[in-house]
Amino acid sequence: MKKIKLLTFISIVFVFCSCDDLIEPAIENNRGLKDMYAEAEYAQGILLNAYTRLPGNSWSFNDVATDDAVTNDINSNYLKVATGQWTANFNPLDQWTNSKSAIQYLNIFLAEADKVKWAKDDNVSVLFRNRLKGEAYGLRALYMYYLLQAHAGVASNGELLGVPVLLEPQTSTSNFNVGRSSFEDCMKQLYADVAKAVELLPLDFEDAATLPPGYDNLADYNRVFGQYARQRMSSRIAQVVRAQAALLAASPAFSSGSTTAWESAAKYAGELLNLNGGIAGIDPNGLNWYNNAAELSSLGGGVNPKEVIWRSDIAESNALESDNFPPTLFGKGRVNPTQNLVDAFPMANGYPIANPASNYNAANPYANRDPRLQKFILVNQATAGVNNTVITTASDGSTNDALNKVGTSTRTGYYMKKLLRQDVNLNPNAVNNQRHYKPRMRYTELYLIYAEAANEAWGPLASGSAGFSAYDVIQALRKRAGISQPDLYLESIKSDQSAMRNLIRNERRLELCFEGFRFWDLRRWNLNLTSAAEGMKIQGGAYQKITVENRLFQEYMNYGPIPYSEVLKFNALIQNKGW
Repeated sequence: MKKIKLLTFISIVFVFCSCDDLIEPAIENNRGLKDMYAEAEYAQGILLNAYTRLPGNSWSFNDVATDDAVTNDINSNYLKVATGQWTANFNPLDQWTNSKSAIQYLNIFLAEADKVKWAKDDNVSVLFRNRLKGEAYGLRALYMYYLLQAHAGVASNGELLGVPVLLEPQTSTSNFNVGRSSFEDCMKQLYADVAKAVELLPLDFEDAATLPPGYDNLADYNRVFGQYARQRMSSRIAQVVRAQAALLAASPAFSSGSTTAWESAAKYAGELLNLNGGIAGIDPNGLNWYNNAAELSSLGGGVNPKEVIWRSDIAESNALESDNFPPTLFGKGRVNPTQNLVDAFPMANGYPIANPASNYNAANPYANRDPRLQKFILVNQATAGVNNTVITTASDGSTNDALNKVGTSTRTGYYMKKLLRQDVNLNPNAVNNQRHYKPRMRYTELYLIYAEAANEAWGPLASGSAGFSAYDVIQALRKRAGISQPDLYLESIKSDQSAMRNLIRNERRLELCFEGFRFWDLRRWNLNLTSAAEGMKIQGGAYQKITVENRLFQEYMNYGPIPYSEVLKFNALIQNKGW
């Protein structure tokens, strides 16, 4: 009887002690902002959330929505974009949700960072606070760039709009019905964030041998700003973001709503390039960053090759090869370069193939071409894979590598070779992995930014404040590529700004192919989006160009849409014209 009474009493106590949770259940594993003030790792997690959202952590291959490539993956969203299914409520190129979420986390971090105890030592705590805030400002500028690239555009009234500028964290009581700021105001905010990042961050995260000005303890400095922070947002990276954004703003599609001039884009890029040694700083092995086995195997923790400014983590894998090797190498052959791109590679003497001085032979189209062609693209009868297997893409070929033979065969007569390590073996009996990483920023891109902006600002031969010209950059890149020297075609156009513009754009197309640039470049240049994707049918030794895929873009699609659901929810948001 006593046991029954005791159990009854315990049950009553349990019920009454638990009634708060029964009425308003406690939220498990949902920590508040106050938890971050005394727990630096948790506080830093708010910032790290923005790093995990970086689009540059993986390859997009949106090239298959351009004239550079097609895909044999019938479920590819970029295939759907290219063939007329791109809408405001189906946008695989959307950055609205991802980038705005990252900015929300960054705004939370910036609002709370001053309240956090970052280290036991007060001086070290201040150093960590400043560094991490600098990273947040740099990342906020980067996400603004992504938003402008994907969503800035012309409204029906003709105004060039950007996105809402949000500098404070939004809460449940915030006004979410915020209109889009002008493109110019967005750029001003981006520049302001870069300036704060540059003020608070070192150029690179490396251990210092001597104490930099403004600091009083070398050990503390290296603890905060040393090599252990490699691959985090640095002053150099933030300045590259500024150069990228300035190039976008100065380009034809955006210049009407921006005060950023070509001179500014050239200046921002040129300053960084001089820190890299100018023209002499161009990496002679810069074309081999993805397959230089010795370099890849020797990379230490957080270390970059000379060509790379910022990169993802290094990992052992074979996923890229599995997706893109030809079928006889046990691959799926996903990304197929077009004849359009193949034709963009000049001859080894530097002349475009349409120029009579090129000596191009249509009956032997891959002979004596720019060496980058067969480095980046697998053509008929070239070799690939760990055993140097001959790949036959001719339509009368006897293997599944042949044109349109099976679902994983090439649709264009070509397979992608760039980015892939040929020492990967996908044979199920001997499968292996190799080291890979993805550059988020490469020096080659920065040199091309400078060349484009400098040519537009001053013409091909003027040096500006950087001390070198657009001509100097293009001459060095083409020499690295293996174009015969002297480069007679370059010499023939070096005083012609329009011809140099076309050459710079073509060099950008070649050097950065399959890295996700072409889609955005065509749009910022206001160029034709509807060029049909072509291929090469080889039968009986004869070469015939074929139309592989028509492109269905409208003129207004130079600018991407604001998500349809957002426009429905918030009447302050103005949609881009045409969407």
